[in-house]
Amino acid sequence: MDTLKFKLVIAYDGTAYQGWQWQRIGLGVQQRVEEALAKLFPSAPRLHSSSRTDTGVHALGMVAHFEVPASEMRRLTTARLPIAINSLLPHDIRVQSAVRKPAKFHARFDATGKQYRYFVWNAVGMNPLLRHTAWHVPRKLDLPAMRAAAKLFLGERDFQSFATNPGYKRTTTVRKLTRGEIKKTGAQLTFIIEGDGFLYRMCRGIVGTLVQVGMGKFSPDEIAAMLAKADRRVAGMSAPAHGLVLWKVYYDRSQKSEARIKNRSLADDAD
Repeated sequence: MDTLKFKLVIAYDGTAYQGWQWQRIGLGVQQRVEEALAKLFPSAPRLHSSSRTDTGVHALGMVAHFEVPASEMRRLTTARLPIAINSLLPHDIRVQSAVRKPAKFHARFDATGKQYRYFVWNAVGMNPLLRHTAWHVPRKLDLPAMRAAAKLFLGERDFQSFATNPGYKRTTTVRKLTRGEIKKTGAQLTFIIEGDGFLYRMCRGIVGTLVQVGMGKFSPDEIAAMLAKADRRVAGMSAPAHGLVLWKVYYDRSQKSEARIKNRSLADDAD
């Protein structure tokens, strides 16, 4: 039987969900999208995602793929696929695009990197329009110190001190960060973190620690010691979930280390 494979880029507001994945208790974004697909296709295809997001975390660029028998696409074009799926989804989940992919494509194993963004509203009063998507930090922050500290996370390092224990033994806690930038637009700070992969709540641990650097609790020079100790107790706090967005997933085979990526647990990519 001939099958067709499609790559979806999905955006969602994670406020009402217990993360991306199906949940035994609670509701995951994946469940809602698969329920929509089941109404379109009799084969009820299963989604395979590039990563997972934790409870309350948002996404603009979650990538997932699914396969359906070619016969089930006879009355539906690829161009109209996002429209059809979106008509069956709640307002806080939307498919941004859909493209045909070769049979060998895999949303998780072909991913070479991810970009997360974390938003902080740094002013005495919170912007009420951003209350679900930004962390309100009313205390004045030392931006130069935070930027200096952010540079110390770049490169291939052991990030155990900045990640939460997922409840099982990890294959490795080493990851490579290629971008650690903090942009300021008025009262809004945008933390841009890019790398080849992320441990459980690693982004939130990094951002929480950087904010505490900005408050003067830690100096930038302490970041190296935190990384070296590989102990979550020595680093700073975890930033709240609602400020984090999975912004983009990258695909580039020329930069891919397939064996390394495949040996990582998908749960490590929940943040």
